[in-house]
Amino acid sequence: MSTFTETSEFDSYDAKILAELQRDARITMAQLGRVVHLSQPAVTERVRKLELCGVIQGYRAQVDYQRLGYGIRAIVRVGRAEYARVVKLVEGTPEVINAFNVTGDDSWVLEIAVIDVAHLDAVVTKFCILTETATCIVLSALREHAPVLPARRDSIKPTIKKVTGR
Repeated sequence: MSTFTETSEFDSYDAKILAELQRDARITMAQLGRVVHLSQPAVTERVRKLELCGVIQGYRAQVDYQRLGYGIRAIVRVGRAEYARVVKLVEGTPEVINAFNVTGDDSWVLEIAVIDVAHLDAVVTKFCILTETATCIVLSALREHAPVLPARRDSIKPTIKKVTGR
């Protein structure tokens, strides 16, 4: 079994495969092969290796929260609180879509989906009991679920040139 331990082991075919699967995970291996210009067996083997080494961790359906009845998405910043208590509360709150333990003034950043303002108040109040919170309602999303490709150091270009004293 080949594993990808360094991003340099990814080639352009792997990047194309990852981009296509992130765009449409239901694409057939035959269709994927045509798009990336590989045979179906070759693309199947590459996908299998990406799965086995953990680069591809799974496949899931993206859902429309509005159509499921959730009229509001919000970002909730949760201040410093006992880690285990926050984890337990997050795990017991199905409205939490994403939960990130972060550095800085806050300990957690949560993304939640709720039905309306009353529901928002009820969910946020659970976290207010633990610590300070700050809530922002999401008005629109410019970018969600953007494809993530292998990192390349050579593609990073500094925006500001360093000035030396020489």
